[in-house]
Amino acid sequence: MGNDAQAYLEKHKKVLFNTLLIQSKLYQHCAEVEHQARDMFDTLIEQMKEVEGVTEQLKDENQLEWVCHMQNIEARVREIVCEQLIYI
Repeated sequence: MGNDAQAYLEKHKKVLFNTLLIQSKLYQHCAEVEHQARDMFDTLIEQMKEVEGVTEQLKDENQLEWVCHMQNIEARVREIVCEQLIYI
């Protein structure tokens, strides 16, 4: 997620970006969004792994299948997090 919030604000919410920048609150705002995004990302990953049966046993038995599932879950979760926390 990195600088997604800052880049999005700079490109799509210029007034808010400039206001936060002038008030020296841009870094704080982006850090808060980043913290929330990481927490949400980690929580959703674990929930989706459980629902979809992506276990350590699968990882031990079939690493390639496990990697494919994990990449799919991570991509979906990244999209959810961006839609709900960054692109608002």
